[in-house]
Amino acid sequence: MDYILDVQNIHTFIGQYHILQGVNVRVPKGSITALLGRNGAGKTTTLKSIIGLTTPREGKVIFDGNEVQGMRPFEIASMGIGFVPEHRAIFRDLTVEENLKLAERAKGDYLRKKAFIFDLFPDLQRLIALPGTSLSGGQQQMLAIARALVPDNQLLLIDEPSEGLAPVLIESMMAAIRELSKESTIILVEQNFLVASQLAEYYVIIEEGRSVQDGKMKDLAADKAAIHRFLGAA
Repeated sequence: MDYILDVQNIHTFIGQYHILQGVNVRVPKGSITALLGRNGAGKTTTLKSIIGLTTPREGKVIFDGNEVQGMRPFEIASMGIGFVPEHRAIFRDLTVEENLKLAERAKGDYLRKKAFIFDLFPDLQRLIALPGTSLSGGQQQMLAIARALVPDNQLLLIDEPSEGLAPVLIESMMAAIRELSKESTIILVEQNFLVASQLAEYYVIIEEGRSVQDGKMKDLAADKAAIHRFLGAA
């Protein structure tokens, strides 16, 4: 199997706290892989360790055959990794179009990708002249994901895309992520197991800072005991 990302036994500290204590994540190229676990397990810190917002003290992060641990976030991003953080990182005082233009990595990225972005998120085209403050929570989430699509990213890290969204917007977000997976490999942190299980082909469970189980999502979905033990879901 061709892996675009191979995270090997990373240990990450935040201040004096040893948050990740041996996390391994292998992501097949072209897949959606879900990072699962209870609140505080270390899922978001794993994403931040991949993109360089926190630096692992031990272990390796290998992206597309290159070790990237210790590199600065903008250097890692320039290699083709996009990050959509949990709290809808947009410029709220700027218009939708200004937000998208600012996401360019190279001149012309926005013009090349705008048709794809607006096919995926037609609401954004209708709202293109409005500031971020005028958007609903779901529309802000769409814009945050769209910003990560402006450059040509091979890998997208998406943190809690369904958080705070109404059910109808969750369905729209899921459809968009499925479409995105045709263009990019995706790592998804998602607390809603039903959403994660319907989107992802593979999973990694993180518990108390350690990866404890991984495999195909269809196998986990059939293992009610594991779901209850690790995720607390019925």
